[in-house]
Amino acid sequence: MNVLRIRQRVFDGLSVLGLAAVTVGLLVFPTELVAAAENGVELCFNVLIPSLFPFFVISSMVVSMGLADALGSALAPVMSGLFNVGGQCASALILGFIGGYPVGARTVIALYDSGRCSKAEAQRMLAFCNNSGPAFIFGVVGAGIFSSSAVGVILYLTHILASVLVGLIFRNYGSGRPTPVKAAAKGKKTPFPEAFVSSVTSSFSSCLNICGFVIFFTVLIRLLFLSGVLTAASELMGTIFGVFGMDSLWAEKLLTGLIELTSGVWSLKDAAPEIRACVSMAAFMLGWAGLSVHCQVLSFLYKSGLSAGTYILGKLLHGLLSAGLAALVMTVVDLNKDVGVYLADQVGKMTGLGFRPLILASAGLSAAILLIFLLASFIFGKRSGKNDGDAL
Repeated sequence: MNVLRIRQRVFDGLSVLGLAAVTVGLLVFPTELVAAAENGVELCFNVLIPSLFPFFVISSMVVSMGLADALGSALAPVMSGLFNVGGQCASALILGFIGGYPVGARTVIALYDSGRCSKAEAQRMLAFCNNSGPAFIFGVVGAGIFSSSAVGVILYLTHILASVLVGLIFRNYGSGRPTPVKAAAKGKKTPFPEAFVSSVTSSFSSCLNICGFVIFFTVLIRLLFLSGVLTAASELMGTIFGVFGMDSLWAEKLLTGLIELTSGVWSLKDAAPEIRACVSMAAFMLGWAGLSVHCQVLSFLYKSGLSAGTYILGKLLHGLLSAGLAALVMTVVDLNKDVGVYLADQVGKMTGLGFRPLILASAGLSAAILLIFLLASFIFGKRSGKNDGDAL
């Protein structure tokens, strides 16, 4: 008991010191931090809300109207065979691949709250369903940072593959513990008018929560730069990991990406000549997602009663696997050769479009992913039926 009290007092003391330091920073660098906050607000209203809000509404309606149940009956064989979860969880996986952070995690929590998956299934899905969207990887990272849509393709494919691998790693998590589904809400379907109104209001509230975290971490990173804290930490990290070829400059980029994804990947722009190392680090940042995204997920998670343990561990594994896969691909792919030029050219044209065409393109991609899952489900289901017939 005394140990717990000591820990709590130490935590409270560090929290007070941290808040005091931030307050001093706000007083010392008011102009710079106000400008950082303005950049965060601009990012929210020009990028985050337009890109996330439609997917939030769709994910809420898919769950509340029972569409996840219909999708689950079609995709149950592949979801059960690969990830050891019910078919209803397919909606979280698909929306997580196309909607961007944190649509996948929000859909998982909605499925659990509505009684459509057990606690163990929700914990497994949290480990690998919260992913970056194609528009961000192709547009911001591939075309915007590396000026190469081919890099965007490599990053997105390795991102998806690493996510699937994490799902396979966590497929047996919680198998030995009873995890009943919330029976009171199981199978409940909401009429369209009620589902639409509640989805719009809850989605807008969720977007505001996310914007709050984005603005805060934008200001925090700027404060860490101005105060020299991030520079000092980078030099220390560069000294410790210098034997692995990491200097203070690369350590600073990595630490920035650990805190906030967009700032981290954007810091790689001036290091683009070292393309292989940059792509691997970008892949890790996209898999890890950053503390800003994690706080966004935790804002949904803490009311559900689900643990953040599998989510954090899953994102760390996702980052490491993505970096390894990207490094492996970059050893065999020469970006100076005309390999996959047609695909890269099409992606480049897509990233130059406006928001509406990008949404239509994302919808087309989601339809393609859905068809792939349906085909896999048909194959799994046919094999399962054949095995059952043989057993009889």
